[in-house]
Amino acid sequence: MVSGEAALDRAAAEQAQPWSAAKAAAEVVAASGFPTQLALGALLMAAGLRPFGADGQLSMSYLAVLMPADTFLLLALVVWRIRAGGERVRDVLVGARSWRREAWLGAGLIPAVLGGVVIVMLVLRTAWPALHNVDANPFQALIRSPLDALLVGVLVVITGGLKEEVQRAFVLHRFGQHLGGARLGLVLYSLVFGAGHVIQGYDVAIVTMLLGLVWGAMFLWRRSAVAPSVSHAGFNAAQVLQFVVFGG
Repeated sequence: MVSGEAALDRAAAEQAQPWSAAKAAAEVVAASGFPTQLALGALLMAAGLRPFGADGQLSMSYLAVLMPADTFLLLALVVWRIRAGGERVRDVLVGARSWRREAWLGAGLIPAVLGGVVIVMLVLRTAWPALHNVDANPFQALIRSPLDALLVGVLVVITGGLKEEVQRAFVLHRFGQHLGGARLGLVLYSLVFGAGHVIQGYDVAIVTMLLGLVWGAMFLWRRSAVAPSVSHAGFNAAQVLQFVVFGG
């Protein structure tokens, strides 16, 4: 009788696996940011906001609405799906480690990340100069005053340090549960992460892909999104400071 019940349990589990994988895949796609940004972008355009101004540059007013709205929507989506899966948000995103220690770890890694990016960018631009197909970062053109720099800094810190690392943690968590393993998810999502930055240049997209691998590996190592979030936020803030001080 016991063996019969066990067989039924195994059969039920096997039948549930395809559904669990399909549901996890749908969650990953939804949390990737592309569906939410497309939906919000359509709403903003319907309201009269355009992503580019008459000069062909990115619109500050458009980004100032889109980026916080997308961050809020993505965070709400991730929290909803974690709870819907019967898990605690803290367990998935923060883990059992001290968030203070993780924050210090992330801060300590910022110089290493910055140095690594400089080295890789120099190698790419020396070995494959054609990859540098965008002369100036589109976000750099938005900075025309100290207030612009402050606003861009806040936007990229919130979007990169918070939204993108919560996304990454959730996606890797779901891959680890139902979609072939967290390592596979790390590779695939890093490619997607890099592709999402092609507007800034092919070289920047490659560097961004590598950064995604680093921050994703950090999450898998620590099982906490705190250190990657702090590292990512610090890196983005340093980039804005670079735009202000050195002009690129």
